Amino acid sequence: MSGPRLTRPLHQLARLYNVQTAYYDVFHRRHQASPQALLHVLRALGAAVDSVEDVPSALEERRQALWECRIDPLVVAWDGGPVEQQLRLPAARASGSVVCELQLENGDVRTWTCRLEDLPDATGAELSGMRYVAKRLTLPGKLPGGYHRLRVETPGKRCQSVVISTPSRAFGFDNGTSQRSWGVFLPLYAAHSQRSWGAGDYSDLESLVDWVSELGGDTVATLPLLCTFLDEPFEPSPYTPVSRLMWNEFYVDVTRLPELERSASAQALLESTSLQRDIAVLRDSPLVDYRTQMALKRRVLEELCRSLFSDSSGRLERLRRFATTHPGVEDYARFRATLEQRRAPWPRWPQRLRKGRLQNGDFDEAVSRYHLYAQWAAQQQMQALLEKGDTDGAKLRLDFPLGVHPHGYDVWRNQDCFVLDVTVGAPPDAVFTAGQDWLSPPLHPDRIRERGYEYLIACLRHHMRFPSILRIDHVLGLHRLFWIPHGMEPDQGVYVRYPTDDLYAIIALESHRNETVIEGEDLGTVPPYVRPAMKRHGLCRSYVLQYELSSNSARGARSVPSRSIASVNTHDMPPFAAYWQGFDIEQRRALGLLDGAALRRERKERQRLKRALVRFLQRRGFARRGSDDCKAILRAILAFLSASQARLVVVNLEDLWLETEAQNMPGTSDECPNWRRRSRYRLETLCHSPEVVDVLREVDRLRKGMPQ
Repeated sequence: MSGPRLTRPLHQLARLYNVQTAYYDVFHRRHQASPQALLHVLRALGAAVDSVEDVPSALEERRQALWECRIDPLVVAWDGGPVEQQLRLPAARASGSVVCELQLENGDVRTWTCRLEDLPDATGAELSGMRYVAKRLTLPGKLPGGYHRLRVETPGKRCQSVVISTPSRAFGFDNGTSQRSWGVFLPLYAAHSQRSWGAGDYSDLESLVDWVSELGGDTVATLPLLCTFLDEPFEPSPYTPVSRLMWNEFYVDVTRLPELERSASAQALLESTSLQRDIAVLRDSPLVDYRTQMALKRRVLEELCRSLFSDSSGRLERLRRFATTHPGVEDYARFRATLEQRRAPWPRWPQRLRKGRLQNGDFDEAVSRYHLYAQWAAQQQMQALLEKGDTDGAKLRLDFPLGVHPHGYDVWRNQDCFVLDVTVGAPPDAVFTAGQDWLSPPLHPDRIRERGYEYLIACLRHHMRFPSILRIDHVLGLHRLFWIPHGMEPDQGVYVRYPTDDLYAIIALESHRNETVIEGEDLGTVPPYVRPAMKRHGLCRSYVLQYELSSNSARGARSVPSRSIASVNTHDMPPFAAYWQGFDIEQRRALGLLDGAALRRERKERQRLKRALVRFLQRRGFARRGSDDCKAILRAILAFLSASQARLVVVNLEDLWLETEAQNMPGTSDECPNWRRRSRYRLETLCHSPEVVDVLREVDRLRKGMPQ
């Protein structure tokens, strides 16, 4: 059996597992998935297919399994319902009573009984000589918001599912937030000050919040603040965290911890000549030295931790309450301690440890206490930021990363929820012609659904406690992700669909409970159905002018959508001055990413885009004729964005002094100092810089519609 006789069943099996057999790239060209890639992904999803010869039996098995599942593991009641479950059962059992029990999140219970003969028919099928029927079961009444448990007892089988009752739209700017606001962006590691140790910390972030509030802004945006590996292994990228459930102790300001007042050893260490000398070196470095700074900070944190645990004070009791009210934090601390003791990634641990079963003796208890204390310290300082925002107005916009480190805590603890023999990435496009592999394992769409999305909900709650805006990185992931099988190149990947309604429902419910506005990062190749779905569910769009120029070159840029968060660029793009002067093109040439012909095309296209932008700004009255230098055009762009109907305008502070070095260049690693470049100026300097303050005051004036 060969050719279409094998391909057709393979594609049918792929569809039953929500695997796309083809996709369209950024140039609207169709790419067909190879049989090898489809088989690999299907195996990863649980299909018993070692070769194409196994497909027919796997296809029958999948169909049977779907019909044997009496009810869906999760359904969504938009705006409280009504909501319908589909009952699937053998035709021979499609009569008699069905007993239903709905346990609401608040503990209330609703019960009712109905007869299968009275329920409307849905569909049917015949598999392996057995006929199945489906019935429509409608849950009675409106449901309060929350996660409810439905239990259904059908003839011969009991089953249960989760019912999510949620507003159809996420919490938005309409819910009491200013209609036209502004803020600034700066990575926290870059936001150093005279008192910090070479990279910014939570106190520096608090200072930035104060300063923006004084200027009239209400948002400070930064990159993810999650814990990362800063020793062995070493991976400082904020988008490859150890966990999406824990904050980064790298940013803790040790001088603000109350234990310092009672710890003579910590005070002596902080005041020692050697430590002060090392800190001075960190402050003078143009790049963040994560290893050294974390090692120094850890020495102080360990002294403070020892001081706390040697004194049965009220603070120690508060730490214990924190551990009780934050499930997983002690488990995380034990994981980190075990990792340090074994000095090997968890996939190389003995089986018991690898499977998540840690015991006393597997790790150093003092190291575990350190990681617990470090998380508590980070949580306290994040809480101080939250209280500062509630009091003074300016709040945080945080970023929710798509993935996690494959050797991190989340994957180790939730192995069944992740697919470990594929990674997530992106297909080839105009910039990354070979595609991208982000090296993070994806979540298994069926298993996370069967578990009621407990892990994802916990991650979202962890983030939404603190910011007023949460940016969802790669919002396309709410619809589908590009899976790259291990051993294959990114251009050989395939798209896998996710339960979109479920994911939007969880985000909407959690955003209302935490009063957090949701922004979707919808840049790049986004299918036409994504933005209507975002609009339908109340997510803000991302409007990034440098991206708009590339996609709307003929007319300069589109008008800014009203329900959007607008900026000139992102952390993955060159600063505006580098873009305007073409430095990013020359850098890509130097890295071998552009050959001669492509280089000439890029240079010519950039000049055309610049001319189109200048004409666009002149027509709109934001730029004067003859004024096309970098600084003047940047001010005109910020004026255009500020006068727009965007709900929020975010200004990259580094653009205001015409920085040319990027914070991150996607597709590179050691070739560029990604995630390590400090701001050219300390916070004390930039906060009093006329070229910075004057531009932000003009942004504030335009945002508030005040006369000049």
